[in-house]
Amino acid sequence: MLRLGYKASAEQFAPRDLLDYTVLAEQAGFDSVFVSDHLQPWRHDGGHAPAALPWLGAAAASTERVLLGTSVLTPTLRYHPGVVAQAFATLGCLAPGRVILGVGSGEAMNESPLGLEWPAGKERFARFKEAIALIQALWAGERVTIEGNYYSTRNATIYDLPESPVPIYIAASGPAATRLAGRLGDGFICTSGKGRELYTETLLPALADGAAKSARTLADLDLTIEVKVSFDTDRARAMDVTRNWGALALTSEEKTGVEDPVEMQRLSDALPVERTASRWIVSDDPDEHVDAIWAYVEMGFTHLVFHDPGADQAAFIERYAEHILPRLRARAVREA
Repeated sequence: MLRLGYKASAEQFAPRDLLDYTVLAEQAGFDSVFVSDHLQPWRHDGGHAPAALPWLGAAAASTERVLLGTSVLTPTLRYHPGVVAQAFATLGCLAPGRVILGVGSGEAMNESPLGLEWPAGKERFARFKEAIALIQALWAGERVTIEGNYYSTRNATIYDLPESPVPIYIAASGPAATRLAGRLGDGFICTSGKGRELYTETLLPALADGAAKSARTLADLDLTIEVKVSFDTDRARAMDVTRNWGALALTSEEKTGVEDPVEMQRLSDALPVERTASRWIVSDDPDEHVDAIWAYVEMGFTHLVFHDPGADQAAFIERYAEHILPRLRARAVREA
């Protein structure tokens, strides 16, 4: 089954506005809403950073049907994994069968401002793997005692567990973390706008390899991708709104270690619009737009979460509900 989701960009909108957009997305027919979890946004001017955990509780109370998840939360430094396990168990009780814990290995700009030392890549991955295992252990047992390299528990119990287990979706952009997603996760999260070969020759094979280590296949996982889209009847306007998210077009080398939203904004604003738009599917034609999106379905992705860079999210939701979601669903039926 093809799922179509809405990305609630916490970096761009105030908590109340973000909640209103989530309700609109449910009413418009989106299947899921994923919220980002940042201590600091990508931009200083006009940026926002509401905390995902209380916000998700409000979203659960304000909606009835959509799946709700994080894309993504980092359970390794700002949060102890046990706190994450407790919080998402509670959310799962409040919205049974509708909550997803999406996790990633993190960004320096979310941890370093709190005085936390940003570890090297090898340690980040080790912490990430240990944190996921601890969350799963706490959800599976009582009086859990674990002495890990980074996290410990002593007779810990999560007393309120939902009847429907909360799935864990693991975000990754390289083969090692992607194999981990296949081995330990219920779903996989990545982002669009990179070369096709990264998905078809690196990430998806690594995911299949990891799944095989747990006696599973890709069919057992929800393959989720955040699809960066800018669809408008005016193509120039669709191009221009991508400027607000120029940080996505920065290379790893350009933004690695950047911890300050002011500096990230400076780097982003220096980019030409042709480059800021390079990570987005920019179109003023709905059929062309759907064709570009469908390439990810053909690769094997089963859950598309749409991220629009514009300030008027209500208009985006309306345009997508009218022109794009019906076309995608009709094509899914035709090609099933």
